[in-house]
Amino acid sequence: MSNTYGTLFKISTFGESHGKGIGVVIDGCPAGLPIDEEFIQQELGRRKPGQSKITTQRRESDTFQILSGVFEGKTTGTSLAIYIPNEDQRSKDYSHIADKFRPSHADYTYHAKYGVRDYRGGGRSSARETAARVAAGAVAKLFLKHKGIDVQAYVSQVGSLRLEKPYTQLDFSQTEATPIRCPDLETAEQMINLIDQVRKDRDTIGGVVSAVVTGVPAGLGEPVFDKLHAELGKAMLSINAVKGFEYGSGFDGVTLRGSQHNDEIYSDRGTIRTKTNHSGGVQGGISNGEDIYFRVAFKPVATIMQDQDSVNEAGETVTVSGKGRHDPCVVPRAVPIVEAMAALVIVDMFLRNVTTKLE
Repeated sequence: MSNTYGTLFKISTFGESHGKGIGVVIDGCPAGLPIDEEFIQQELGRRKPGQSKITTQRRESDTFQILSGVFEGKTTGTSLAIYIPNEDQRSKDYSHIADKFRPSHADYTYHAKYGVRDYRGGGRSSARETAARVAAGAVAKLFLKHKGIDVQAYVSQVGSLRLEKPYTQLDFSQTEATPIRCPDLETAEQMINLIDQVRKDRDTIGGVVSAVVTGVPAGLGEPVFDKLHAELGKAMLSINAVKGFEYGSGFDGVTLRGSQHNDEIYSDRGTIRTKTNHSGGVQGGISNGEDIYFRVAFKPVATIMQDQDSVNEAGETVTVSGKGRHDPCVVPRAVPIVEAMAALVIVDMFLRNVTTKLE
């Protein structure tokens, strides 16, 4: 099982949803980086369950422990290990599906691949694993802060309800003002009401998280297989429930002609800029110095509080009943996960770029 991501700034996550805990080992973090533990805890708090009525009611404080790699508040250059104990597992909520495959879950595919699976909350396939990514992403964000690079994500769509304003017209200081994490407060209220109604209907709904990375210098990314946008796509598609990724003009760009889509270049007092940014800050797989922006689509959560037809491990027809505590919509808690994965990609590319040329 692939549990590792990154080339130079490399993370390896471990743990299961209903095990003793989850965690991450970070290799390649340069020595001397000040570690703000309050900031890491704050980032984990943005992802943790039980935040509001529109998220799962599982109660986890996600209080972390740094096991190694930090001395006197700074990284040592050795492996940085972070551990997050599980506190509120209810494994009995899953006993009814011990030998049943839940529709649109990883139950059957894990069983087909390994011949054994941890049915308690999905085990390793659970989104609980993403807490480890957020912890690692917080460290990556601390690195990027020293480079003047900022990562901001927000909910831009729930079901068919879409925020039409471009990110350049949004006030990101309002993102955390509501539990939905949409910076447009009027749209946020509509999204919250929609999710609450879906929850009352014992159903789930999907959505979109948009993100923008500012301050990225030109020259990050590799020109062939490890293109910057390809790595961002891989990182985002590795997140639970993600069904799509697009950057820049994305799929809407196909409606334009080249004369409309091309980003004309000009010199801004010696700095190379583009008049538009249909490229999403990436050209030829390499950053061009403009904002990097992208969208990540999340499917409706697979566990619904309704009966569904399925089969068990013996191939017999069974009924799967939804039980336990689950999100009616994953996107509010996905915002910090998207930010974390983007930060990990940019840090890795930044470090890889150090060896690109002689000064």
